[in-house]
Amino acid sequence: MKITQFRKNEDTIALSVMDLDILVNKIKTEIKSRPVSTFREHLRYTLSDKRCVFADKLPQIIPAAEFRKVNGQKQMKTYNGMVELTVGPLSNKSEIALVKRKACEQPQTRCAFVGSSGKTVKIWTTFTRPDNSLPKTQEEAELFHAHAYRLAVKCYQPQIPFDILPKEPTLEQYSRLSYDPDIIYRPDSVQFYLSQPSSMPEETTYREAVQSEKSPLIRAMPGYDAEMAFLMLFEAALRKAYIDLREAGLELREDTWHPLVVQLAKNCFASGLPQEEVVKRTVFHFYMHKQEALIRQMIGNIYTECKGFGKHISLTKEQQLALQTEEFMKRRYEFRHNTQIGEVEYRERLSFRFRFNPLDKRALNSIALDAQMEGIPLWDRDISRYVYSNRVPVFNPLEDFLYRLPGWDGKDRIRALAATVPCKNPYWTDLFHRWFLNMVSHWKGSDKKYANSVSPLLVGPQGTRKSTFCRSIMPPSERAYYTDSIDFSRKKDAELYLNRFALINIDEFDQVSSTQQGFLKHILQKPVLNVRKPHGSAVLEMRRYASFIATSNQKDLLTDPSGSRRFICIEVTGVIDTNRPIDYEQLYAQAMYELEHGERYWFDREEEKIMVENNREFEQVPPEEQLFFRYFRAAQSEEGEWLSPAEIMEEIQKGSSIPMSVKRVNSFGRILKKQEIPSKHTRSGTLYHVVRLMSR
Repeated sequence: MKITQFRKNEDTIALSVMDLDILVNKIKTEIKSRPVSTFREHLRYTLSDKRCVFADKLPQIIPAAEFRKVNGQKQMKTYNGMVELTVGPLSNKSEIALVKRKACEQPQTRCAFVGSSGKTVKIWTTFTRPDNSLPKTQEEAELFHAHAYRLAVKCYQPQIPFDILPKEPTLEQYSRLSYDPDIIYRPDSVQFYLSQPSSMPEETTYREAVQSEKSPLIRAMPGYDAEMAFLMLFEAALRKAYIDLREAGLELREDTWHPLVVQLAKNCFASGLPQEEVVKRTVFHFYMHKQEALIRQMIGNIYTECKGFGKHISLTKEQQLALQTEEFMKRRYEFRHNTQIGEVEYRERLSFRFRFNPLDKRALNSIALDAQMEGIPLWDRDISRYVYSNRVPVFNPLEDFLYRLPGWDGKDRIRALAATVPCKNPYWTDLFHRWFLNMVSHWKGSDKKYANSVSPLLVGPQGTRKSTFCRSIMPPSERAYYTDSIDFSRKKDAELYLNRFALINIDEFDQVSSTQQGFLKHILQKPVLNVRKPHGSAVLEMRRYASFIATSNQKDLLTDPSGSRRFICIEVTGVIDTNRPIDYEQLYAQAMYELEHGERYWFDREEEKIMVENNREFEQVPPEEQLFFRYFRAAQSEEGEWLSPAEIMEEIQKGSSIPMSVKRVNSFGRILKKQEIPSKHTRSGTLYHVVRLMSR
């Protein structure tokens, strides 16, 4: 495994690559100039908001990939799957040793060593795909690395008693060369397995939020970690101490810190903070290690003299209410923002309501009353402010379903599902398979440039279970995102359906009027939505999830005279077997497996040609097309005459009295083109080579 080391000197980059074994030896032994130790010594006297210039003397180490220099810039050559976690800040050697020991207990740990600052521990672990391969392209590597970092944090954080510092997981993320003679190094560590993701991770999901919950502090701030609760209360007490002294007319100077410590101790006592914790935090905050004995005695006297421990917290009323609200909401309820429907859903904890329900006004009022019963002064507006904020994690039901699927067992269930529809079209199962992959791909959000514009169209008599089959495509857990009711006359609502639903069945397709066919074509091909939501002012770009399927009892239903490649029309010749059980997990696991392994999900020209040819028997033949073959035929060689569509229509009208309009003439030209009538372009328009069959 190759690790990249580089230095940046003004506008130039010095880049080198080394084996991991060599890097480990460099970390174990420091060179004579002792650059790491020098950096650590100077860092002790550097303010937190200032940069220590000695850091620049240490080379930067990139563990994720091997880079090369191209035109003076770094370019990824090989991704190696290494993820770095940083734990800290740590206060002493015992904490560092504890973190390294905890990291060593995990079989996936490749390296664990002290960071260059001496206040952190770096943990390196490796990832690979299930087939032991790694991404080849930079785009794939960036997606893989982002998800790998997220998974590593989720696995290590519960085992480590200190925080893992969040860092953006880019391929070029680096740390400085460090020195640790006691580095932990396991060349044979176990690797994490991670399937190749198709998109970047989004916000914290509902499941991650639930799994990351920690034990509550049953004191002044229930629901918070003890350390975080103490820090918030201590800082609030310190802020109040400054305010109290300022109001008392005392001017604070560096040599008169006694009144501040006394007032701080009083506020901490009133907030219910433990005495020893207050002593340590005060010494650390004011850098008064030499006066620790005096500070300990001063704070001890205050805690001895004062009464009413924990009765007057220094937090403001707004802070207390916000903390009480968050604790109450997390203890009593579970919330998630459903991105599919754009609404917040909830369920009560420790109840028999296992399913999430939409959060309506009745629910808001009930939650507010529950809070008031516990003595928390919450109103419905306070509840709304909480649930419609980033305190509630996002939840995408389709992606949640797809990414929880087991591995595919290798059995073709997609074509088997299509085969339950009796028909004489030999291409049906393959075309349905392609459409199914396209549907799942768009649920994943893999293709934002093109929509799934092709729709199966099942044609057959009533009672053949066409609609039941369409509904059975959706797994039961996701049926809320299926609909067979869409009104194309309400264009705005129809467009919003593209985001709201995953599968839309155009039931009774023959009822779609000819005037709505153009709009239908539009939304079939629309990859994203640009809409203004009801009562909103901004135009939003919304993701499209929906694919379409359709049913009809009538056979002559396609009205597009140029031929249609947007429908897979089949005639159902018998009753569809909808009683056969469907293994939905394996059905969709097959689609996910094939998509992840590069199976094509779009229709190529050959398949489109097959669809157009098979769809001819389902087309409506307009009157002008029928009459054309009564009065004309296509010319051969030099015979016949060259006429425009209007001239041909005029001749047809003379013999049939068919109404003539500009719209009909324009569509008639497309009919002639579809019938492959010889044509040529002239200054006066397109002329067609025809022979008259009947003269007037």
